[in-house]
Amino acid sequence: MKLATLKNAARDGQLVVVSRDLSKAVAVGHIAPTMQAALDDWSNVSPKLAEVAAALEKGEVKDSFAFDPSRAMAPLPRAYHWVDGSAYVNHVELVRKARGAEMPASFWTDPLVYQGGSDDFLGARDDVPVPSEEFGIDLEGEVAVITDDVPMGTKRDAAFDRIKLVMLVNDWSLRNLIPNELAKGFGFYQSKPATAFSPVAVTPDELGTAWSDAKIHLPLVVHVNGKPFGQPNCGVDMTFDFARLIEHIVKTRNARAGTVLGSGTISNYDRSLGSACIAERRTLEQIEQGKPVTSFMKFGDSVRIEMFDSDGRSIFGAIDQKVVRAG
Repeated sequence: MKLATLKNAARDGQLVVVSRDLSKAVAVGHIAPTMQAALDDWSNVSPKLAEVAAALEKGEVKDSFAFDPSRAMAPLPRAYHWVDGSAYVNHVELVRKARGAEMPASFWTDPLVYQGGSDDFLGARDDVPVPSEEFGIDLEGEVAVITDDVPMGTKRDAAFDRIKLVMLVNDWSLRNLIPNELAKGFGFYQSKPATAFSPVAVTPDELGTAWSDAKIHLPLVVHVNGKPFGQPNCGVDMTFDFARLIEHIVKTRNARAGTVLGSGTISNYDRSLGSACIAERRTLEQIEQGKPVTSFMKFGDSVRIEMFDSDGRSIFGAIDQKVVRAG
């Protein structure tokens, strides 16, 4: 099942079911008006949504319409909880090296996460407003899951069933603001502007065999200004799977329905697959050439992030955005 939220007069948009090929959609306000409403009562609502999805695939829905990704908000336009991990520890190691920071050995055994801004998510085709190019504008291609209620103390084995939806992420970063901000010892804030998500979120079963062990075993395809930038495989070199990340975030508190949990930037040791963020490429250039060559993004630059199934079909639709001057 594929779900999206379309822009309308309401702040949280209109929940729709989307066809598997992303060509058609149908409003399901009679079942759940918003994505959050669906997640709040998922056990009762999801079977009804699945029935609509099946009927849509069979051409049995009379009031369907063409699905337009440019009308899509983030699948969950605002969330009670957005937490981003660093599940690809190889990436963390590289980026920390770039700013001269040592990486504790515990990072390989204890997940690293931060809680980000969840009140202002971007849709997949929304422009990305940034006040200054001097901030070091960078993309971060990731995958994310949305959970239902996860009680405090839930262990990894029980966490698999708490994952209800999967989507793609561009977790924008302002690299030149990060060192001074982290030096204060209190985490990211100004260096993490609004995060963008794919046009649709999908139930894990939509991924077939590509979803196993709470990971997606498919490449994330990234283009910058229309040119290939990277296609790292999300299922490779993921130190902490999503079930382990869930266990980590509920050690001392509950995660309520609609919690969005990101993987962190996808990164592989096989450097021939490219990168999913500029900072990683710059770090590799520093190591190999003695200095970074690739610049951070400028106003007018664009990024496209997408994932395809084994038959070459887009699963989530594309995050396709342009960086613009704020205001």
